[in-house]
Amino acid sequence: MGRAFEYRKASKLKRWGAMSKLFPKLGKIITMAAKEGSSDPDMNSKLRTAIINAKAENMPKDNIDAAIKRASAKDTASMLEVNFEGKAPHGVQIFIETMTDNNTRTVANVKNILVKNGAEMLTKGSLEFMFDRKALIEFTLKDDMDIEELELELIDAGLEEIDVDDGVVLVTGNYKSFGALNDALEAMGIEITKANLERIANNPITITEKQQADIDKILEKLEDDEDVQKVFTNLS
Repeated sequence: MGRAFEYRKASKLKRWGAMSKLFPKLGKIITMAAKEGSSDPDMNSKLRTAIINAKAENMPKDNIDAAIKRASAKDTASMLEVNFEGKAPHGVQIFIETMTDNNTRTVANVKNILVKNGAEMLTKGSLEFMFDRKALIEFTLKDDMDIEELELELIDAGLEEIDVDDGVVLVTGNYKSFGALNDALEAMGIEITKANLERIANNPITITEKQQADIDKILEKLEDDEDVQKVFTNLS
């Protein structure tokens, strides 16, 4: 199996927490996608992908519809995508993606979590070289699918790797190929079940179980924050 597949498989649903925390995060992504483009998912690929991911996490249709409607509300604040980088104990590097309507609040919250747990905020761009940004797209393997033929069809769309595990197909490509890969799969009539941009550590490290407990504490507090969307580390 490919490295990206193993990373995705290990991280999938690992720390997302309760639905009460997950759904608002997914709702922000949907609202932002609808606000940036059309509220019609057929005309807005970013919104379409956000809805696919929300459905994959069992977000109710009413919640999805409400998030789309919020995009047109006059009192809905504009959202900013802001990234933070941090250095945690035991040589662990942390890359944090947020979506916020108040950058001052988010900066203070993220820095406070890091500092109070023995970590520190790094200068923007410090960790960019330590992670590869990849487009990862999942769909269910069907009996009539020819993986080798599918691989050939997707090369022009930016495919780097394709893996199959337990009836799930994972397509990996450079993050710049995210839209092209989504469009190519949809054009083939393949129903995508999840599509994300992930950051995969170039040189993952291994730490002890005791050290892992220290890192888990930081990660859990970060992911509890309402503005934090995703957290990546250089852990294997």
